Parts: sequence; structure tokens; C-alpha cells
Amino acid sequence: MNADGLLELSLSEWLGQGFGLAALAFCIAGFANKNDDRLMVLLIAANVAFALMFAFFQSWTAAALTVLVILRIMLARRFPGSVKVLTLMLSVNLVVAIVTWQTLTDVFPLTAAVLGTVGMFMLRGIPLRIVLGFAALAWMLNNLVIGSVGGTLAEAMVLVTNIITIIRLYRLPKKYPDFQPDR
Repeated sequence: MNADGLLELSLSEWLGQGFGLAALAFCIAGFANKNDDRLMVLLIAANVAFALMFAFFQSWTAAALTVLVILRIMLARRFPGSVKVLTLMLSVNLVVAIVTWQTLTDVFPLTAAVLGTVGMFMLRGIPLRIVLGFAALAWMLNNLVIGSVGGTLAEAMVLVTNIITIIRLYRLPKKYPDFQPDR
């Protein structure tokens, strides 16, 4: 986007960009953590900012699914590994996506929501971060489509930070032989 394009943004688009940048900060802090519980808490804060960003960009499927991401994170912390709660969340995601669907590109937030839901309920440690990395890629594609610079940067940073954290977690047993990461 060039300088002329920035000057032509509406107030809603400026606010969307700002919330995307706020989400970026929370995502970096979360994925830089080796602690899964802290990751989840910081992801809740990031997703509040993302939901507001999507609302300001009028990307309603993404906004609605992001609100569900917040609920999913809380439920996944309380009911880890629960197939019943996982199935319920996947079903609610599908219904919400159908009700709010606007364009073919809404497949990106739905894909991200499904990957994130499966990852958060069923995985920990390195596998969790790999699946969340693929979810971030789907969110990034959505952000590119809607024109969110902040959101695109946030998801790109999530991918990079996630890869770095996966490498750090993988190396821990070599540096500290008694440490057993959740793989």
C-alpha cells in the first residue's frame, strides 16, 4: 500500500489496522512462551483485538469465528482432550460460518478455526504449535484478502515466532536432558 492509499483509508479501516497491530503484540508475546497456559491467555487477548479488527473491516465470518476462538481457548484450557467439547466447538464453528458466510474467501477463517480447535483440544507442545502455525497461515491469507496490514503482519510474526519456539522446544532436551517437552 502506498502513501496515497493510506490517506484514503476510512476511520473504520484505520481502526481495523490499529487493532491488527495490537493483536500482533499479543501474538508475539504468546508464541514466544514455552508455557502452554501463558500462550493460551495471551491468545485470548490477541483474539479480542483480532475480532475488533475483523469487525472494522466488515469481515463478519472472521469476526464471528474469532469470538468463538476466545471461547474455544477457555474451553480447551478447562477440558483438554475432550472429544465431546471438541465436537461441539467444531459444530458451532460450522453453523456460525454458514450463517455469516459472505464470499468464497470465508473458507480461510473457517479453515483456521477448525485447525485451531483441533490443535487446542487435542495437542500440546510442538504439535500444538505446528497446527496453530497452519491456522495462522489461513488467517494470514484472509487478512491479505481483506487488506489488513496489521493482521497480515501479526500472522506472519506468529508463523516466524512459532517456528523459533518449536526449535527452542525441540532443543531443550539436548540442553537439559531431564526436561521432557509435550510432544
